[in-house]
Amino acid sequence: MNFFTSKRLITIAFIILILLNVTLVSALWVQHSCRPEPPHGGRQFNHESFLTRELSLSESQTTSFEKLRQEHFLKVRPEMEAITPLKKQLIEESLKDNPDSKRSDSLVAAIGVHQAAIERELVLHFHQLAKLCTPEQRGRLKEVLEKMATHRMHGGKGRWGEASPAVKGDDNRPTR
Repeated sequence: MNFFTSKRLITIAFIILILLNVTLVSALWVQHSCRPEPPHGGRQFNHESFLTRELSLSESQTTSFEKLRQEHFLKVRPEMEAITPLKKQLIEESLKDNPDSKRSDSLVAAIGVHQAAIERELVLHFHQLAKLCTPEQRGRLKEVLEKMATHRMHGGKGRWGEASPAVKGDDNRPTR
């Protein structure tokens, strides 16, 4: 009788494989179910708890901040959605063998109009947030917003990895 054709060996191997599969699937299921769900939009950063901690917000202030934040994003969403196809068109135009500079300029101008609307809403949003703060909290809010605007929250590096001009020599830090 051949060792590999033995009915008993095949049965034992089959049972071992089934047990291994059940164990692995169970481990994956437990690992996945224990992991907290990412917040809306897949973002891992929780702005609400960050501002609550940084500004020492009360519970009512935290609730008001979150409500204002949600309203702000609802207001700017149409502008952001309008920018997306314009940027796609701009990319398509820039990848052509002979890009039309007039078309590119008009796309850039259209993007600029929508971006300006977003910035106007952002100013109003920051003003509404500041109205909810005490004078001490307003000072700290200003610092937090300035850090966000100059990318200092990411190790002092700007969008392209360079040190932000506002950061160089700031706070007695050595320049990068």
